[in-house]
Amino acid sequence: MTPNQPSFLVLTLPALAVVLSFVVLILFPALRLRSHRLLLSFSGAFLLGITLFELFPEVYRDFEMRQAGVFIALGILLQIVLEFFSRGAEHGHLHHKGEQSGISGILFLSLGIHAFLEGIPLVQNPDVVWGISIHKIPVALIFGSFLLGSGKTPTQSWVVVVIFALMTPLGAIFGNLTMLQNIYPYLLALVIGMILHVSTIILFESSKDHAVNLKRFGVIVLGMVLAYLL
Repeated sequence: MTPNQPSFLVLTLPALAVVLSFVVLILFPALRLRSHRLLLSFSGAFLLGITLFELFPEVYRDFEMRQAGVFIALGILLQIVLEFFSRGAEHGHLHHKGEQSGISGILFLSLGIHAFLEGIPLVQNPDVVWGISIHKIPVALIFGSFLLGSGKTPTQSWVVVVIFALMTPLGAIFGNLTMLQNIYPYLLALVIGMILHVSTIILFESSKDHAVNLKRFGVIVLGMVLAYLL
């Protein structure tokens, strides 16, 4: 596989999604307390659709089928481990009410690893950048709300946000290194497993008490259709 040059969108859009979400939180503090269920549902559906329509065909084209399944399963397991430390922030739920400063480093590390790895397929699959970037908006809102309530100074919060915003573009550059092209299919399968876990959990958890909701169903359908048309 011949590496491609990272596009401007791949290097900027995921980072902008994080930074602008944090700016919105600062300008509109009430958003820190609001539920983002519809946004989560749309982002989860869009991300899942992009994975099914773009990433699955590639990994099964370049990979022996049984091996692909093994690494996709490993990706699911890796994401479960990461969520043990991130408290579920990747899918829009930070399951923690206690002392925030004590887990902020672990939370950042877990989210950073997730963000870095999900950038790996972006250069070879530039359309996926839209799904990753939309997914980052609710994650950034949750993580940003956590930071703003953790007692950190504005400068400290901005440093953390900027580093987090850069992780996915750095992952895209890493995944495009010539020396890694022989193992790229393995990395891609691993990322697919992570995205599958996150997107399906979003779809299950974004409904209150798992009740049928026409608005939620509508945004899920919209997310899938847009992912197909992209």
